[in-house]
Amino acid sequence: MIKKILFVAAMVSSLSLVAQQPDYYLLKTYHFSKNEQEAKIMDYLENAYVPAMHSIGNETVGVFSLLGNDTAEMKKVFVLIPGKDLGKLLETEDELANHDMHLKSGADYWATAHDQPAYDRIESSLLKAFHLHKTFKKPNLEAPMKDRIYELRSYEGASEKLYRKKVEMFNEGGEIDIFNDLNFNAVFYSETLVGAHTPNLVYLTTYENMDDRNKHWDAFRNAPAWKVLSAKDEYKNTVSHIDISFLIPADFSDI
Repeated sequence: MIKKILFVAAMVSSLSLVAQQPDYYLLKTYHFSKNEQEAKIMDYLENAYVPAMHSIGNETVGVFSLLGNDTAEMKKVFVLIPGKDLGKLLETEDELANHDMHLKSGADYWATAHDQPAYDRIESSLLKAFHLHKTFKKPNLEAPMKDRIYELRSYEGASEKLYRKKVEMFNEGGEIDIFNDLNFNAVFYSETLVGAHTPNLVYLTTYENMDDRNKHWDAFRNAPAWKVLSAKDEYKNTVSHIDISFLIPADFSDI
């Protein structure tokens, strides 16, 4: 009986430790220039990549198109994969490269000729959730996927010190709390561990539509708590560059 109690206690302790660990996120960006490339990428993601990811234990895979892809010079598709186990997340691509169902279902994508590439390049970033927002959350929205607007933001810092002050501003400073109070439906807030634009933080907020998005940001800019926080000298000049991408989730996206 005592052994059983100790075993249960150890299991509870282990589960508690896992729950305390922050999420990691693999963010893949497919860059392409032709509409036919987008069709091939999306077909591959829907019929091969996402099903295979589900089969190897990655239950949640977000797939998003960039708003305005049809007219943009450089078009993009984003894939977001959350996970608790960093090692497993890093091994995902190798596992898929030897996954029979994935290779068969994605044969058209995998067999693309060298002079007819399915994409121009793939940019991958590894992110770690903020310590005061450790886990991703699926958005609580009612609009159909095609009508939703997701906003992916990247904030860079002119120095590592200034960047870390901006991360602090989100966490201890209370910026996340303001977003929560205004119901921004954030999926995640994170630091970039490996990527092309470090030092930078990345976060994703979600809305029913663009009008809903604009109303939320008007409310944010006018929020008394934000006016107090943004006026603090310690948090001034902490952002040197901002990239904003408006995304539309694919019908088959898990997020």
